Amino acid sequence: MKKILIVNANYYKDISKDLISKAMIILNKRKFLLHIIHVPGIFEIPITIRKNIKKYDGFVALGCVIKGETPHFELICNSTFVSIIQISLDYNKPVTNGIITALNMKQARQRSSLNINGHKPNKGKEAAEALISILENEPKKI
Repeated sequence: MKKILIVNANYYKDISKDLISKAMIILNKRKFLLHIIHVPGIFEIPITIRKNIKKYDGFVALGCVIKGETPHFELICNSTFVSIIQISLDYNKPVTNGIITALNMKQARQRSSLNINGHKPNKGKEAAEALISILENEPKKI
């Protein structure tokens, strides 16, 4: 059974709750063993993944950053996203990115929708589906 760690930046609790909810629905369907670690913001996601890299088969990064009036948004998002992909490449482990980057709360809510019909996007669901795709498309011994 594959072990998956969801690392959730819990700064916007309502948004992250919805991201986690959809990601867990998708991952539970495949019967993965799931664990969640909550961190204060997205900047703490890469080090949390790195500290747990040997314990899990895959990782889902979740959270939300909303642009303010300073360059903080660009700096935090860029450094976090580069770090996430670098960890994935360095350790040959799938790390998918369900971090919402939005200009305002309305956009963030739209990208974390719990719409039952599934027509609205949810970055948690998308990140979980991407992780499954990577894990299920590994080479098989024949």
